[in-house]
Amino acid sequence: MAGHSRRSVIASVAVAGATALVAGCSGGGEDPPAAQPLAGGGPGQNTAPGRRVVIGFSAPAADHGWLAAITNNARRQARALPDVEFKMVASGANAGAQRAALSTLIAERPDVIVVLPHDGKELNAFGVEAMRAGVPVVNLDRAFPDPAAFRLQIKGDNYGMGVAAARHIISRLRTRKVEQPVIAEIAGLDFLELTQERSRGFRDTLAAAGMSVANRRAAAFTADSGQREAAHLLQALPHLHAVWNHDDDQGVGVLAAVEAAKRGEFFMVGGAGSRQAMQTIQAGGTVLEATVTYSPSMASSAILLARLIAQDRGLADLAEFEVPRRLVLAAETVTRDNADDYLHFGF
Repeated sequence: MAGHSRRSVIASVAVAGATALVAGCSGGGEDPPAAQPLAGGGPGQNTAPGRRVVIGFSAPAADHGWLAAITNNARRQARALPDVEFKMVASGANAGAQRAALSTLIAERPDVIVVLPHDGKELNAFGVEAMRAGVPVVNLDRAFPDPAAFRLQIKGDNYGMGVAAARHIISRLRTRKVEQPVIAEIAGLDFLELTQERSRGFRDTLAAAGMSVANRRAAAFTADSGQREAAHLLQALPHLHAVWNHDDDQGVGVLAAVEAAKRGEFFMVGGAGSRQAMQTIQAGGTVLEATVTYSPSMASSAILLARLIAQDRGLADLAEFEVPRRLVLAAETVTRDNADDYLHFGF
């Protein structure tokens, strides 16, 4: 690795410009059509190749549009970097299988490993092991709780998603002069910390405005579970003003339940920012009027930053020599007015 005898001049990594892919594509085979990756194309990007590095990568199987986009974004970004060799290992069906695959990867001594764990707490020991072995770890999305388990942690703002969703709902209800709003929430998997953080951000922001959640259901980030839980929710609340659904994939089922119940007196905010949700918002005609982002572009950024860490480089827009330890992406609110700006990030 190069020393710090002089400042490496490179470009800052623009988180918001990364590739995003359509939902449902698998981790293997040909990538679907997508926007070009960041490296080499954007203003100020560091196009000059550095020392060749090997980046190991592991993420859960692509059983969700967002996870599919994570893997494909990472692979596509690595292909665009001439000084990067991308080495992906199978994640297996659970945390234990992913841990075994990652242990094999450590033995092969890549320059850096990017990992989105099945579960951050269960895979924390892997991060500690890799870091002690001298292999920097970029922890993507599901957080390792121990700071010794990663060199860089990059994730979306789950608490901020709840804040953004609540702020949009509060603004719309105040515009409509609703004094005692009935607000509902359809969350994701409740055992995940990310779901808990989203709900806490939503609850805290509503409370500050004197509002609260009248009914909350936990789904499982799938269309089927979204439809089931939304049906129960609609039965429990014969009149609604607003709903926040945490995940746009499960939102497909939520909208199906709303249509089946012939309900339309309320509006809904989605979550994560799927391409389909944004197009639905643009088209109108449903209760969905906004979504808050949790973009899989973070995988592209993780590869870009992993490369810089392995090459002993920093960010030119920062005074420090090193890539920061943590990076949390902002949760943005997408409405009909700005959906065109966000479509290419949609999964």
